[in-house]
Amino acid sequence: MAGAQKRIKHIPERTCIVCQQKRPKWELIRIVRTPQGSVEIDSRGKKAGRGAYLCKLRDCWETGLTKKRLEHALKTEIIAEQRAELLEYSKKLPTVREHVEYS
Repeated sequence: MAGAQKRIKHIPERTCIVCQQKRPKWELIRIVRTPQGSVEIDSRGKKAGRGAYLCKLRDCWETGLTKKRLEHALKTEIIAEQRAELLEYSKKLPTVREHVEYS
């Protein structure tokens, strides 16, 4: 097979709703508003419902929750209990992005 080219695999990208950086989907965390109306972390990115993506950085999460960007993106109000859960999750995240080189 002369001249056969190696096929480049498509990498799905999403945009963080806070910093507006476009990144591979697997580098972001999806938050979903389920059809039942609850707001949850969708670690597999497969749950049904309206989704929004945040970086794996504490700063993006805190801004998204305090400035209501997440509520705007999900088109719903986040109740105090759900907000507390999301903030608790964000405390486990780093505050600074580590430099990652893509090829």
